[in-house]
Amino acid sequence: MLRWLADENFNNHIVTAIRRKKPRLDLLRAQDAGLSGVSDARLLKWAAGENRVVLTHDVTTLTAAAYDRVRKGLIMPGVFAVPRSVPIRAVLEDVLLLSESSLAGEWEGQVRYLPLK
Repeated sequence: MLRWLADENFNNHIVTAIRRKKPRLDLLRAQDAGLSGVSDARLLKWAAGENRVVLTHDVTTLTAAAYDRVRKGLIMPGVFAVPRSVPIRAVLEDVLLLSESSLAGEWEGQVRYLPLK
């Protein structure tokens, strides 16, 4: 099962909905890991060390930092970028589907966007 890290600005309503639906899902918020205010590069480095796939609404700078890690040959366990316009229910369903159907390491080096198509 995937291990997730929701970045600092990820919608807490989505995090709450995911936790209610699947309480055992390993979803950590950046602020709960002491990562409030850190750079995108540092957040991604931490996520790589903990093997956590990142959930973010930052479709520009965090995704750019993720691609930069990949270009440098650094570990990047994956990023799922979610535009703020995507309904909570769609994000919830996609995260649960990904959590249950993905293999460890499957999203390594990839930046993907939700909703899934």
